[in-house]
Amino acid sequence: MTDPYEVLGVSRDATREQIVIAYLRAVAGDGGGGRERSAQIHEAYELLSDPERRAEYDSTERPEPSRFTPGFASSTPPPALEPAPQPPHNPIDRLTRNMSRGTRIAVDWVVTIVGAVAIVLAIKAWVINPYRIPSSSMEPTLHCARPGSGCEAHFSDRVLANRFIYHFRKPRRGEIIVFKTPPLAESKCGSGGTFVKRLIGLPGETIQEKSGTMYIDGHKLIEPYVKKDRRDSESDILGKTKPYHIPAGMYFFMGDNRIQSCDSREWGPVPRKNIIGEVFAVYWPPQRIGFR
Repeated sequence: MTDPYEVLGVSRDATREQIVIAYLRAVAGDGGGGRERSAQIHEAYELLSDPERRAEYDSTERPEPSRFTPGFASSTPPPALEPAPQPPHNPIDRLTRNMSRGTRIAVDWVVTIVGAVAIVLAIKAWVINPYRIPSSSMEPTLHCARPGSGCEAHFSDRVLANRFIYHFRKPRRGEIIVFKTPPLAESKCGSGGTFVKRLIGLPGETIQEKSGTMYIDGHKLIEPYVKKDRRDSESDILGKTKPYHIPAGMYFFMGDNRIQSCDSREWGPVPRKNIIGEVFAVYWPPQRIGFR
């Protein structure tokens, strides 16, 4: 039998991992070796990968094969030396290469799960975050679920907000935006925290509501998203009938369902730092999926 170590090109103290790598390399490079060469490679791998057979083979007196016969010229050049197997590039593989196969699999699963959770949390924190519409303040643009007051659907809309868009540009009038409410919203609306409303007034503008119609710097605001029967003809901005000037760095938000929306008319404008992101899509329920 041909020396299996020579067939695979490994030393006698080669580890199992080195033998496997050498076997795969030999198989990949055996493009024209024929059946006999393939059989030698396979037979050598089976012997050296079996600890008992390898130990029995090593215990026999087998001198290292000579590359040259004294007094005679070699008819074939010596085989090229195989490069030593390189350690794995993956840091996890490097850390676990001396562990048992079961331990390596367990570590790989833990790393995969932790990595996936970290990616999800990072996306929620900096890229896209889901929100649920809890009230009828944005009807009929965004639905809430019956039997809630003014709600039109069986299921509340779930929306996605783009959290990074406003790092590149300023908020624009007419966009539906997720934001953190000022402290006054808690007492005026009975709830605070995170709201979803439409941006109506920008910093430095003068805003006024007349018979349910909004005016910006004296010009009528066209709002096709507000239905006629949902306009509030009796509301006053912050309890004042005269025009309201929006301070610098502040934004004025209102719901599309004006008669049932507790918004900036009650608790005032929202500072820029409270704005979270723009609502760009509904992802639930299925019949409502689409961009907004």
